Amino acid sequence: MSLTSRLFLQYLCRSKWQRRYNTLANVSPKDIQNDTVSIQNEPFQTFRTIESNPINHNEQHLNRLYTIPDNIVQTFYKINGIPANYLRLANTFNECSLLVRNPTIEILSYLEQADYSRPINKYLLYGKYGTGKSLAITHILHYAFMKEMIIVHVPTPTHWFKNPKEIANSTTMPGIIDLPVDAGKWLLYFKSQNEKLLSKLDLRISKDYQWNIRELSPKGTPLLEIIDFGINRVRYATGVIDALCTELKESSIAGKCKVLVAVDGYNSFWSNHTRIRNDAKVWMKSQQISLTLSFLNFVKADWCNGAAVLVVDSKICKDRKEYVNPRFLLGKEGFEFTDPFLPILVENYNKTEFESIMEYYNDRKWVRNITSEGLAEIWALTAGNPCEIMKFCRSL
Repeated sequence: MSLTSRLFLQYLCRSKWQRRYNTLANVSPKDIQNDTVSIQNEPFQTFRTIESNPINHNEQHLNRLYTIPDNIVQTFYKINGIPANYLRLANTFNECSLLVRNPTIEILSYLEQADYSRPINKYLLYGKYGTGKSLAITHILHYAFMKEMIIVHVPTPTHWFKNPKEIANSTTMPGIIDLPVDAGKWLLYFKSQNEKLLSKLDLRISKDYQWNIRELSPKGTPLLEIIDFGINRVRYATGVIDALCTELKESSIAGKCKVLVAVDGYNSFWSNHTRIRNDAKVWMKSQQISLTLSFLNFVKADWCNGAAVLVVDSKICKDRKEYVNPRFLLGKEGFEFTDPFLPILVENYNKTEFESIMEYYNDRKWVRNITSEGLAEIWALTAGNPCEIMKFCRSL
């Protein structure tokens, strides 16, 4: 082969190689070395942890932020589960990161060590408004999802009592009010979080459910089928929720699944103030709403293979806003119904948590060029309250 032919063949091979590996065709070893040096010189982010699985979170991860994987945010948290104000911030940052805090780690350790053959344990989060109780629930929900627990999450029951979409008299319980549209929306949310797990477990109802003269769900019907029935026929959605809670308790007792019940704003179930009136124009109490009765039945400690995480909030109580103690927020009846439970106080940020969250805001370019004096001023003005810090930093 002549020299010209060999050179032409080498040219063709090189051109083909460049077209296939065009991203590296013009990269020299010197460029790679320079990139390596720049990566090595990048500062280590002490406010983050690379451990994204909450099952592995412990005291070593305290005061650091972990990032929820995007696929979980887009599926598990697609409809709800993350507080709306924090979700807007997460969309701005193009990631959803949560601060690992002591109250959450405490509950996760209890859930890991619990004896699930005994009646359920109840954990009650309380504290001042804006301290991060709802975000603690978000963290715990992620843990339950990774542990393949069926999740019964009631994010904002107070909205049902303040702004109901539709009101109807219960056909099965005289004197009780149904909220069919709100019940249908909750069933849709429940299905979005648990559909894959319910399909895998293949849970079925243990008895017949008669919805009307013509429609019946016979014993052995898949649980997902009656959930779809409640979504498509919202008139019967409240009855479906009641049946769902009953069947999940029976399945848990039989050892077929584990269930986590999480209610954010639990004390709204014990409030005497709603914006719902019956046909006689009489204001109804929360305990006279069918959804309240269904979920309160789930909080009873008469079943096993599960746990209940409850949040009380002073903002919900119209007549007890100055208190944060569960005894005052729940009232005598609610406290006695919930007892026994383990109270867990959620406080404002400590100094280390505050520094971590401000470093994170600076990393996300939410705040810029904040001096030590500026940080001290923010700390003094907000008293370390997470919600106030987030609001204060919007204008920086």
